[in-house]
Amino acid sequence: MKRVLILYASMSGNTEEMADLIERGSGSDNIDIVKKQIDIDDISVDELRTYDGLLLGSYTWGDGDLPDEMEDFYDDLEDVDLSGNRAATFGSCDSMYPQYGAAVDILQDKLSELGAEIVLEGLKVELTPEDEDEQACLEFGKRFKEALDK
Repeated sequence: MKRVLILYASMSGNTEEMADLIERGSGSDNIDIVKKQIDIDDISVDELRTYDGLLLGSYTWGDGDLPDEMEDFYDDLEDVDLSGNRAATFGSCDSMYPQYGAAVDILQDKLSELGAEIVLEGLKVELTPEDEDEQACLEFGKRFKEALDK
């Protein structure tokens, strides 16, 4: 059975809602999903190696930064070897800012730099997922599961 970690930072609940939808889209057959919110649940970077798949989600803070709670975790990633892990990123975004969803890109680049195989392009949703965005999150989860099964 494949193990997947969905780790996210959410301030207003939008990225958390995305995580819930992605989890639902992943289904429950042959997959053990652990979902953690970075500023609430205990997580160490060493724990990442115990998962086959990593889904990291974050909102973008200000003009294109990681939020504080994700930044501390990001800094701790520096020496982690994620070779053999499959990964993807997601996050709630706000087009009011000049860099749309930069946190999603920052996390994706870091995972790739650490050796993870990026199996899906980062999923960005404008604020709260609604209608087609909800479907996109469900589909993202389904496609991630399919990529794990290959």
